[in-house]
Amino acid sequence: MKPLIHLVSIAALLCGAAAFAAEELTVRPLFNGRDLSGWKGAGYIIEDGTLVCTPEGRSLITEETFANYVLDFEFKLTPGANNGLAIHYPGTGDAAYSGMEVQILDSAYPKLAELKDHQLHGSIYKIAPAKQGVLKPAGEWNQQRVTVMGPTMKVELNDQIILRANLDDLSASHPQHLGLKRRAGHIGWLGHGDRVALRKIHIGELPPVANEEGVAAAGFTRIFDGKTLKGWKHTPDTRNWTAALGILKHNGKPGPIKDLWTEKSYGDFTLVFDWRWSGRGPLKSQPLVQADGSEKGAAGIEDHDSGIYLRGNPKSQVNLWNRPIGSGEVYGYRTDPQMPDEIKAAVTPKAHADRPVGEWNRTMVSLRGDRLTVSLNGRVVIDNAQLPGVPAQGPIGLQHHGSAIDYANLWIKEFK
Repeated sequence: MKPLIHLVSIAALLCGAAAFAAEELTVRPLFNGRDLSGWKGAGYIIEDGTLVCTPEGRSLITEETFANYVLDFEFKLTPGANNGLAIHYPGTGDAAYSGMEVQILDSAYPKLAELKDHQLHGSIYKIAPAKQGVLKPAGEWNQQRVTVMGPTMKVELNDQIILRANLDDLSASHPQHLGLKRRAGHIGWLGHGDRVALRKIHIGELPPVANEEGVAAAGFTRIFDGKTLKGWKHTPDTRNWTAALGILKHNGKPGPIKDLWTEKSYGDFTLVFDWRWSGRGPLKSQPLVQADGSEKGAAGIEDHDSGIYLRGNPKSQVNLWNRPIGSGEVYGYRTDPQMPDEIKAAVTPKAHADRPVGEWNRTMVSLRGDRLTVSLNGRVVIDNAQLPGVPAQGPIGLQHHGSAIDYANLWIKEFK
């Protein structure tokens, strides 16, 4: 049991307080000012580089999903206009309830005087009221920033904080609201047919929280510096793998580098990292794997597929995916007909410990000799499984198998 306790204790070390400086935030545009690339929906047009909701405008949703981030935008209302900002929207259902809606509303309009406080501008619709009196009159531009970090959320309007919320607390007091339970999803605009103009829409994504001092004190070192691809094999024209503000991102598109490998080789080690799916996947039928590693039946899922290559060997890959079997499986060994039944069973996850698609997962991989242990979100899913024939040394690889994926907090501890 000692190796299992060790892995779980390393997971605890990664927890810590989030901190970042606004001036250090690396942002990118969500709206290019020319067309609706990256968005899905109808009823929105572009006028002089501005996104405008028309009388036909309802929902306009990002193709990507997001978890922790700072979203900045400017908006201009017409008298009595009503719109909304969708957060953590799963892509189906009413975004105000399957996700959350932050109100964008002309709160001072006389005909809206009967609205409740949780329906006014900046409020989480029907959940948490925002401070009023900061919104500029209709026809003037307002600046808004929404910060989402795990269960915490903050809304700033024209440089004043108008809402602070803890989603865990709100979910406990509103158990029927499914959206409050989510920690990732699409961002979107929720029109009601009123003219609302939007511009300067930018997002800065944030990695999950990590106690870097604690992990370093435990003997771990970074293998991703949070800003560049230094230490990883790449070329100057690598564009599908990018790094910024602690997140190593693959955009899900083909590029000059498919799988990303470390320049350094490793023998025995424990690797700790966070990862999440940042896009949508195709619907596919995938096998249902039994506890002994055999397959029986199938299920249709939105397929995502990636993994971690160990010691330079594609066969010894710890799979990351959202299949019913769960992440952690060593597919190359489980499906090898030459492997004994006990080997196949051992590399089959003991539990499905993955969080919902889009949310961050924390994984620990320990390889000592030919013995592998994998912990996912605090649960040991592979326990001291044997990988016969695994090389004694080799680089670590991040596989790309067609899915957009984010990595963060990659740390390793070597053993001699």
